[in-house]
Amino acid sequence: MADLDTIVSLSKRRGFLFPSSEIYGGLGAVYDYGPLGVELKRNVRERWWNAMVREHDNVVGIDAAILMHPTVWKASGHVDAFSDPLIDDKASKRRYRADQLIEGHIEKLRKKGKDEQADAVYDRFVEALNADEPAPALGAIIQDEEIRSPDSGAFDWTEVRQFNLMFETATGALAEEANKIYLRPETAQGIFVHFKDVAETARQQVPFGIAQIGKAFRNEIVARQFIFRMREFEQMEMQYFVAPGSQMEAYEAWAETRMQWHANNGIRTEKLRWHDHEKLAHYADAAKDVQYEFPFGWNEIEGIHSRTDYDLSRHQEYSGKKLEYFDQASRERYIPYVVETSVGLDRTILMVLCDAYREEEVDGDTRTVLKFHPALAPFTAAVFPLVKKDGMPERAHEIEADLRKQFNVMYDESGAVGRRYRRQDEIGTPFCITVDGDTGEDGTVTVRERDSMEQDRIPAENVRRYIEDRIEGWAPQP
Repeated sequence: MADLDTIVSLSKRRGFLFPSSEIYGGLGAVYDYGPLGVELKRNVRERWWNAMVREHDNVVGIDAAILMHPTVWKASGHVDAFSDPLIDDKASKRRYRADQLIEGHIEKLRKKGKDEQADAVYDRFVEALNADEPAPALGAIIQDEEIRSPDSGAFDWTEVRQFNLMFETATGALAEEANKIYLRPETAQGIFVHFKDVAETARQQVPFGIAQIGKAFRNEIVARQFIFRMREFEQMEMQYFVAPGSQMEAYEAWAETRMQWHANNGIRTEKLRWHDHEKLAHYADAAKDVQYEFPFGWNEIEGIHSRTDYDLSRHQEYSGKKLEYFDQASRERYIPYVVETSVGLDRTILMVLCDAYREEEVDGDTRTVLKFHPALAPFTAAVFPLVKKDGMPERAHEIEADLRKQFNVMYDESGAVGRRYRRQDEIGTPFCITVDGDTGEDGTVTVRERDSMEQDRIPAENVRRYIEDRIEGWAPQP
């Protein structure tokens, strides 16, 4: 496992990710995907869509607009309650989320065996979060427990303040209050407001799901840890509508399905775990997270939530439009309950990069390799001519063209073959095909596999089928 700085360095050096607007000094917590990153992102996105929509006959997709009527966010509760409690360390001038400082303090107490004290702090913490004005109560806990700054070690804090995380903009020519709208902070609301439209046009009956992949925006004041927490990010969400009373069965089933999806992407299972929410959001009756052990600790990748009928009820109330569903089987009308699966695409990319990274000793040298699942790798294969003569480049280009019908392929004729292997290892290419002098005589090529570095000699016309079989049978290595 690499530390985060190593992943950041590799990502920029090899063209996975770049700081946005870097020639102008960059923009904090905003990143651009480079040539390799955009391919990796596309592969993850398509793998999620196939798993969630293509493989389920009762899940369909939409692509809602980023800009929505401002009352949507009033109904959802974001205008009044979508904020973070922030506190500043006067010594270091760094800003922290007050709730995370307290959670870290509780965890330290438990590690020290001070469970009774930890329980008391936790009870105060829950009470503070549920208060009409949580900021003063959270600040009181920090003061009473003498929680120090993680960076400076100082105990010199400002007051806790609430910061709304939504970006504001305006429609029309004048930036007046009446024209104020928001960049969406999540993609889910676009699904909820189109519940009836989708049910009717897609001829879906409860239970059914609506999936969406799209951009969301949050004015994160404390934005660190590379692409884990950004101001512009992408979500992959599915809202599953069920009859009241059946939500827990659907909740558990989707939780199991989603955890398996991450494992199927080659993520090591020992690096994944469940985190059950002790404190539930006001709209939920159950919630858990899929967490991954990043270099900076265990953190959330995906949330699975049982949201009750809160969302549709609120939009029915604020819009004045009926969002009830008529169940043909039971002859009943009801507002469906919702089970949500919500995974951060950018966080998934970071997890995939961290989990794939290896440094291995090979013949006295250190090999850096990204052991991606072959279906996720930016390039599935690279094709090399051994030398740039004797018809080898021409034959290599023919093989490249054939493979491009199905895979993303790179052609490389620069440098010694060993160096070319190392370049492909570092960007995670699973297969390298070398055309040499024997290819012109017997029609065979050498296929070198990334993870094991083993080489097979096979007929050139069998390369595509060989790669297909290897991808299907691929399993992650330690």
